[in-house]
Formats: sequence, C-alpha cells, structure tokens
Amino acid sequence: MSRAAAAIEELMKLHPKGFDLSLERISRLLERLGNPQDRMPPVIHIAGTNGKGSASAFARALLEAGGKTVHVHTSPHLVNWHERYRLGDEGGGKLVHDDILADAVERVAQANAGESITVFEILTAAMFVLFSEHPADAAIVEVGLGGRFDATNVIAEPAVSLIMPVSLDHEAYLGDRVELIAAEKAGIIKTGHPVIIGQQEWDAARDVLVATAERLRSPMRVYAQDFLAIEENGRMVYQDEEGLFDLPLPRLPGRHQLANAAAAIAAVKAAGFNVTAEQAEKAMDSVSWPGRLQRLNSGKLVDIAPADAEIWIDGGHNPGAGSVIAEALAGEEERRSMPLFLIAGMLNTKDQSGYFQSFASIARHVYTVPVNNSDAGVPASELAVRASEAGLSAEPVASVENALKLLRDAGETEGPPRVLICGSLYLMGEVLAANGTPPE
Repeated sequence: MSRAAAAIEELMKLHPKGFDLSLERISRLLERLGNPQDRMPPVIHIAGTNGKGSASAFARALLEAGGKTVHVHTSPHLVNWHERYRLGDEGGGKLVHDDILADAVERVAQANAGESITVFEILTAAMFVLFSEHPADAAIVEVGLGGRFDATNVIAEPAVSLIMPVSLDHEAYLGDRVELIAAEKAGIIKTGHPVIIGQQEWDAARDVLVATAERLRSPMRVYAQDFLAIEENGRMVYQDEEGLFDLPLPRLPGRHQLANAAAAIAAVKAAGFNVTAEQAEKAMDSVSWPGRLQRLNSGKLVDIAPADAEIWIDGGHNPGAGSVIAEALAGEEERRSMPLFLIAGMLNTKDQSGYFQSFASIARHVYTVPVNNSDAGVPASELAVRASEAGLSAEPVASVENALKLLRDAGETEGPPRVLICGSLYLMGEVLAANGTPPE
C-alpha cells in the first residue's frame, strides 16, 4: 500500500466515509490551513448528475491543447486515490506523486486535530492545498455530490460554473424531484460570475438553473440557445455566437459526448481562455476519460473473454446514464449485429430497474455481480431480480471473471459478443485493477 493510501485508510477508521452535506466543517478546516481555496488558479467548477467527468476531460484536453497547465480534481477514483488529483505540468498534467499527496493529507489531518469531519472533506481540503501550492494556468474542480453544500463549494469566485445534465440521483440527499436536485446543483452559481448550462433533458431542471443565474445576475449561456453541437457528415459542428468549428467526432464514444464537448468549449471560453479551431480539433482527438464507455483492448480479463469479443466498461448507473449508454450501444448494434451482454454490479443508492430499462430491447442477457469495494453494493441475486423486472434475462454470478468464463464456454454461434461491464464506478475500479490497466 502506498504512503498516501495508508494515511487515507487510517483516516477512514476515524471519520465517516459517506456524505454529510454542510460547509461548516470544511470552512473551519480551510481557515486553519490559511484558506488555500482563495489562492487557486482560475477555477472551472463543474456540477451535474451526468457528464461531469466527461466535461472535465474535455476542458482539460482543450486547455492543454492550447499549451496551458491544468490541475484537475475528480471523484471518485477508480483504482488509486491519486487519480482524484492531477497536477498541471508542461506537456500535460500528471497524477499527483505519492509523497506529495501523503504530505498534503497528513497536514490537513493535523490541522483538523481529530474534530468531526468526513473523509471526503479532508480529501477536498487536500485538493485545495495541492492546487494552491503548485502553479498552473487553470484548475478544473468537479463537485462530489449536489452542489450547494458540497465541500468544493467554498470557491467564492470561480472563473466559470458549469452545470451538466441534471436528473434523478442520490434522492436521499438531494430530493426526489428534478427541480429540487437542480436547485442543489445551482448552488455553485456565484453572483456576477459566468455560468454555462449544459444540455438538460428536463425543462424543469433548465428553468431552475436559468432562474438562479438570472437572480444572481450571472452572465449565462445555455445549450441549444447560445451554443450547441451537431453531427454532420461524420463530423462534429460546434456553433456559438462567435462562429462555428468543424471538428472530428470526439474520441469518447456516444452521441451524448457532442453535447458534453460543446459545454466544455463554452465553459473554457467563458472562463476567459482563447479556444481556436485547431486547439479544439486536437482536444477531440486526444481526450481521455477512463471507466466511461471505455473499450478494453488488452489485459488479464480480456484474455478470459470469448475470442474477438469487444469488452466495454462504463460507470454511469443512474437512469439518465443508462439511457445515453444504451443509445450509444444501440447504434453500434445496428452496424455490427454483435449480440450484447451486460455484466452489472450496482449500489443500493441507485434506481437499478430504471437503469436496466434502457437496455431491455438491446441486451441479450445480464450477469449480475457483487460490488466488493463498497458497503452499499446490491447482492447479485437481488440485482438479477431488478434486471428481470425491467424485462431482461438475468442471472447472478460470483464475479466479472466468472461471467466472462460463462460467456466464453457458452460459445455463441452468431459470432463474438459485445460485453458491457456496467454499473458502479467501484466495480469499474475492480475491473481495471484486475485487468492490469489502471488509469494513468
């Protein structure tokens, strides 16, 4: 175990792992640390139910394509804690070095002096310490949960707030109506500071976000009103009030990534950075976001799978995410006619049947597996029932490896299958670790 991981594991024994939404504890701690959140590079602050990570990846790719150094904070991690902190560097950012992260975590824990706090708040404070002490041209900070009371929301003057698609998720914390959830996400909008509102599935969510920006007199740009992206002749056309870019399709698969890329371009511009067509083209070709509709081309698990199978992983597992992933894979199905199988592991905080419903007409069968790295994992037998309720053929198995072996031994007659390993990001972390291909 790395030094940083050992320090964090020790903290997890002392403090709760979950969320306790409040700014009081983090503010107290940051004051003891000299308020590092006020000494950050220009911040692109990103909230939303779906698409936060993709928007972060696009924004980073855009800025780095323009020669900028960029810090990036995302959560959760997939395999190693260090993935949450990418420090800007010439020629591209790098995941934080273990000793640097361990030092920051230890200093934050010492400043907290054993007072009541969550581990996420300590890790967020460590992010502010790291990003304030290492120079960079910009910082991309992803919200952990919600917005208004998320620990990252002590950023008083963001260069821009970006709110990605809002849908039902984490209802226990954020409310059971989309407008309530939108109101929580809108909490990152700051008076007089620019806000970009990404594509919204729900008019009610968009209305809340727009009304909040208007009330706070925040310069606002809204997807499909002030900027948008469409696919045309196998290309992506981005357009805003300044003109249009004719770009390659994003390297991240799925039609939904066009809107995510558009939101990132609009946000980087609103933050005061120049974006050229050449820069945007380079970004679409270089963008990378592990664990989200990522194809595994080699590794230990790939070797177990049926010969010539396509193995994909995706860690979005609320109904909104299920819808866009199913749409992306349905398009592939039409082109290739490869049977689609799911290997799914999910948390009890999610709408499991709602997620599976999107796959009812395109997936041949679902193998359900436990999520070993979370206390909130749904037992595989129970998850199989949820998949069956959504109209899918399903059976519980012990592990992803077992499911791949069953598929291999079944020997499908119509050719190699496509396999989507899906559900919790904790499961994606298990898969990437077992496959020997952790994020870098």
